[in-house]
Amino acid sequence: MKRDLANPSTVSGQCLCGAVKFEIDYPAFWAWHDHSRASRMAHGAAYATYIGTWRKRFRVTAGEDDIARYEDPKTGSRRSFCARCGTPLIYQRAAKKMINIPRALFEARTGRQPLYHIGFDERPEWAYAQERLVPLKGYPGVVWQRSRKKSRSDEPPI
Repeated sequence: MKRDLANPSTVSGQCLCGAVKFEIDYPAFWAWHDHSRASRMAHGAAYATYIGTWRKRFRVTAGEDDIARYEDPKTGSRRSFCARCGTPLIYQRAAKKMINIPRALFEARTGRQPLYHIGFDERPEWAYAQERLVPLKGYPGVVWQRSRKKSRSDEPPI
């Protein structure tokens, strides 16, 4: 079934402080987890989860003047962020018509689940890798990875 793009539905997002607000036409084109060093450094996290949409399907609805930009001189890629609170807003590769927006900036569904991993070979060794977590006694809402006890099967054969 082909969707009529003449009147698409939208989904809204915003930065942490609410100064910059935007919307995209629903659904997003795709979604993924980016483990690359550049995204890790830009977000200050082990990885960033993005949704991708065509530039023409993205609109700033408030705070255009509060958007600051950084262009990487080597790659020509551009990153935009809120000048007030520092929230990363948009990542765009050089000469591309698609933009990438952090998934966390949307409260509602974007129409795509992050099924892909980019730069997976660049992920840091300290990143969470689906280890079993258990509640930390006395600290509600905190879970941790218990130290693994050595079992007989872990010991080398004699």
